[in-house]
Amino acid sequence: MTRTPEDLPDNIAALRTALVAERAKRIEEAARAARVEAELAVAKAKASDDQAVIAHQQLQIAKLTRQLYGQRSERTVRLLDQMELALEELESTATEDEIAAERAVAKTTNVVAFTRKRPARQPFPEHLPRERVIEPGPTVCLCCGSPRRRKLGEDITETLEVIPRQWKVIQHVREKFTCRDCEKISQAPAPFHVIARGWAGPSLLAMILFEKYGQHQPLNRQSERYAREGVPLSLSTLADQVGGCCAVLAPLLRRIEAHVFAAERLHGDDTTVPVLAKGKTDTGRCWVYVRDDRPFGGPGPPAAMFYYSRDRGGEHAQAHLADYTGIFQADACGGYNKLYEADRKPAPILEAACWAHARRPFFIMADVAANARRTAQGKTPGVISPLALEAVRRIDALFEIERAINGQSAERRRAVRQELSAPLIADLERWLREQRPKLSRGNDLAKAMDYMLKRWPAFTRFLDDGRICLSNNAAERALRGIALGRKSWLFAGSDRGGQRAAAMYSLMVTAKMNDVDPQAWLADILARIAGHPAHSLDELLPWNWRPRSAARSQAA
Repeated sequence: MTRTPEDLPDNIAALRTALVAERAKRIEEAARAARVEAELAVAKAKASDDQAVIAHQQLQIAKLTRQLYGQRSERTVRLLDQMELALEELESTATEDEIAAERAVAKTTNVVAFTRKRPARQPFPEHLPRERVIEPGPTVCLCCGSPRRRKLGEDITETLEVIPRQWKVIQHVREKFTCRDCEKISQAPAPFHVIARGWAGPSLLAMILFEKYGQHQPLNRQSERYAREGVPLSLSTLADQVGGCCAVLAPLLRRIEAHVFAAERLHGDDTTVPVLAKGKTDTGRCWVYVRDDRPFGGPGPPAAMFYYSRDRGGEHAQAHLADYTGIFQADACGGYNKLYEADRKPAPILEAACWAHARRPFFIMADVAANARRTAQGKTPGVISPLALEAVRRIDALFEIERAINGQSAERRRAVRQELSAPLIADLERWLREQRPKLSRGNDLAKAMDYMLKRWPAFTRFLDDGRICLSNNAAERALRGIALGRKSWLFAGSDRGGQRAAAMYSLMVTAKMNDVDPQAWLADILARIAGHPAHSLDELLPWNWRPRSAARSQAA
């Protein structure tokens, strides 16, 4: 059948109707997906809240039981500390999930939001000084614009803030005015808090976070110290603030993550993290990936990204580096092997081995100073291996060359290595292959040699690429704080607690790598982030950050 021009309006109308129907269908599907997501988020928040309530009740029962019947032994006290640490993590998790649920519910119209039931907070101690910050009231009636007003009263919103070694309560006074003409009430809007329904100022929040993750002081110890200073803050109250801050700082964490994995070269390492389990502690892992272009004069600012896992399975590292292509400097962990395969998608990662790891076993067998200490203590000294001494001497010659070219351009570093290091490397390989057959398979020196010879291409890759470092010390330095913290906090309270710690380590270690005080940085960005434009969040990253006072002086 032939269509005539008269049929065109009907065809256009039918097409328009079909497009409208398709659009309505997509909108309905999006609304349904948002509703399902919101319902799941609310259910997760309720489950987290239930777990926190149960843990809190169990802790109270344990304390009462100990008070009535229990022995005041050190072991009992440590068990209570373990329960308090578990409660701390559950409270923080519940607050994070509550905020996530609120954000998901905000995208729907037919899902009821979930708000945690919190105990009534006691008023701030009367002995704390009050600082009145009067928010200027409107000069005219906000309803009719009349300037004829009279003061009706005022509302006070109290925020607990801290100055080093000094506590105070800031009172934000919002005067109320009523219009003589229309009797409407006008008042300035309430000030923003970092966290919804929050009561703590940004400096106090920054101190709590830095004490917990930067100084490795668990919240129960912080609570005890604050009480001795005359400001009683319960463990649950502090944990609530930690969970809320982690949710607020998540956008900055994602930007640091993107910056780290955009690097041409990464350092990677991991360390153990004891994790609280039923009746015992499991051994989890904390992984770190460090971007540091300073050794070869790169323009990218340094940063570190931490992750937590329950074990050391290779699938974790493969997931972290799923989209990464470049140079990866790490030890010989078996979990990294699949990253170096030729058929890996999107592309294989180039392995660069760590000479500091290779040097370590030789140094142990050639440690003259340690043997001298053992002799002075009356212990039997170990055997000093001449071959180990020679290996250390040869490797140290390579590090001496590296010290002279640290911070220079990649081209300059490559040229110096080709001229000075390449002959030493060739001589070292020849020497290792000559000495290895003279040693038995189980000899410790033979194992150290095999570690290098089996990975020789990875060990010599630095000769052809000036971006590669001779060691993986950048990653080991990033993990040093965790090694020190294990002696203080003993273990993580849960898997979610480990993930939260990894996120906060990422922020604080990145700040330190950029010579920024983590506590001052956190205090400033927590004060600004609520009103900061989302498209300008990069201004708050440690390498771009300028304190508000400095920014104002530059603008002037």
